[in-house]
Amino acid sequence: MNTRGVSVFVSDLHLSADRPATVDLFLAFLAGRAREADQLYLLGDIFDAWIGDDDNGTPNAEVKAALAAVTASGVRCHLMHGNRDFLIGRTFCRETGCRLLRDPTLARFADEPTLLMHGDLLCTDDVAYQRFRRRIRNPLVQRIFLWRSLAARRKVAADYRSKSGAATAEKTAEIMDVNQETVARYLRRYGAARLIHGHTHRPGDHRVRLDGREAVRSVLAEWHPDHGEALVHGPSGWHREAVLPPIDRRVGVGATGATLVAHT
Repeated sequence: MNTRGVSVFVSDLHLSADRPATVDLFLAFLAGRAREADQLYLLGDIFDAWIGDDDNGTPNAEVKAALAAVTASGVRCHLMHGNRDFLIGRTFCRETGCRLLRDPTLARFADEPTLLMHGDLLCTDDVAYQRFRRRIRNPLVQRIFLWRSLAARRKVAADYRSKSGAATAEKTAEIMDVNQETVARYLRRYGAARLIHGHTHRPGDHRVRLDGREAVRSVLAEWHPDHGEALVHGPSGWHREAVLPPIDRRVGVGATGATLVAHT
């Protein structure tokens, strides 16, 4: 995949009915900054849970409509599964115009080979999670789950979130971060000069020494009710942009879409 123009990357919004302010922030972003891009990359965990493309409850239907409007405007939208929304399927993509990416996917930005991942595959020190991931990514397990009623699936998802939160609280920060040897292995395997991922909620840019050369690992930020962040590639290279709620028109300084503040 060789891309040109302006590319915008986000992940880990964890959209849900319980986070209406974050949903509003993302909708404003889609109505504003996202439409100024040529490519929009959603690298996983856009939703806090996705239990099937037939779930049109809050905020799913509204987010799908907003994504459809973005792609209809000419922006190419690429979506990668996260550990929370890996059941997004063909119907979602047909309704929104998004293209589903494999994890990992190799792309090129200004001829720089760049590996795109959600990030959970890099956390190999968390052996229990990697075992669980292999089980729930089994196509047969997914089909059996999707055969169940929406109500039953919602209950399973709620139980999973509760157990996941408890399990995460018991794990050390080191276990939940990426394994550096695994990072190097993926960079070597794909011949990448840059790795972009989310999942760990530890935004930053890290230099990786690799066989006499230097690569960069760019970690995307988690979004919150009052702010988010996007990684952007354009003619001037790479930079990060803070995503803030729109300025209230009542104070006389209106804005269309979320307010963006660029920083390096």
